[in-house]
Amino acid sequence: MSYDDEQGYGSRDSGGRGDDAYSTMGGTRQTRTRLPEGYPGTPHGRRPARNSRSLVMAAGVVVLLIAAIAFANLGGGDSDDSAAPSTPGTSRSDSTGGTAPTAPTGTQPVTGKTDGIASGFAHDQQGAQSAAANYAVALGSAGMFDAQTRHSILQATHNPAVVDGLQTDTDTAYSPAFLKAVGLNEDGSTPEGLSFVSRTVPVGTKTTAFAGESATVEVWCTGLVGLAGQGSTKPVTETWFTITEKLVWVEDDWKINSSSQVEGPTPVSGDNRASTADEISGAVEGYGGFTYAR
Repeated sequence: MSYDDEQGYGSRDSGGRGDDAYSTMGGTRQTRTRLPEGYPGTPHGRRPARNSRSLVMAAGVVVLLIAAIAFANLGGGDSDDSAAPSTPGTSRSDSTGGTAPTAPTGTQPVTGKTDGIASGFAHDQQGAQSAAANYAVALGSAGMFDAQTRHSILQATHNPAVVDGLQTDTDTAYSPAFLKAVGLNEDGSTPEGLSFVSRTVPVGTKTTAFAGESATVEVWCTGLVGLAGQGSTKPVTETWFTITEKLVWVEDDWKINSSSQVEGPTPVSGDNRASTADEISGAVEGYGGFTYAR
């Protein structure tokens, strides 16, 4: 990926993650899978809210903080309850009301790239969802902690009308003191012997409003953030959050005009053994991201 209000989803107009926001924001065709009722992560399966936050969480929160600063003066759009959700958590149904076998759905992934970020999305709801998912990945990436890369990401994902102000605010937010607090060197580089991890993984998307030239899309995500390696005092942890991106059609593509974020839905943790620091480092370096298409 990888911005207060950067990003609450759909009708979640209240309650951003505040100072705990994990911000964000890479190809194959996606498959949809029906999840059982009461699946962890639904309101009945969520874990109780935690009263404390680790310092590592602050690293992911920065993008949300930035978005809050940059977009605080931008209004939100009305939700459209009639817009049909389209998430990987639902399989296609046949004409008899049953479900068809899980199969690829949606349009082919885009082939365009702008500074390594997918571009050239379709001018429809599926295109808006694909754009929102890919932008969430970029904005939640480790590249956001490097000034030059951060500026390129913002320019590739946002409406040109808001980029200049956003770059100024993000530069202020990613201060030497903040970078040092999350375990990085003051220039944003990673301490020797460690690997910095900041990665956002979209789980599903949903259009909540669509008006041709504008769209509001929710992206449910899980994220990884922290320092992997021997001696790390800020190990890689996972977070769950939902980002709401308000997109506009500009320069023949979807771009973010404003965004916001809220915590969850958060599944119950499984019983998986925590991997070693070396295993995490190897995974982050060895596994690339995806280009998301609906």
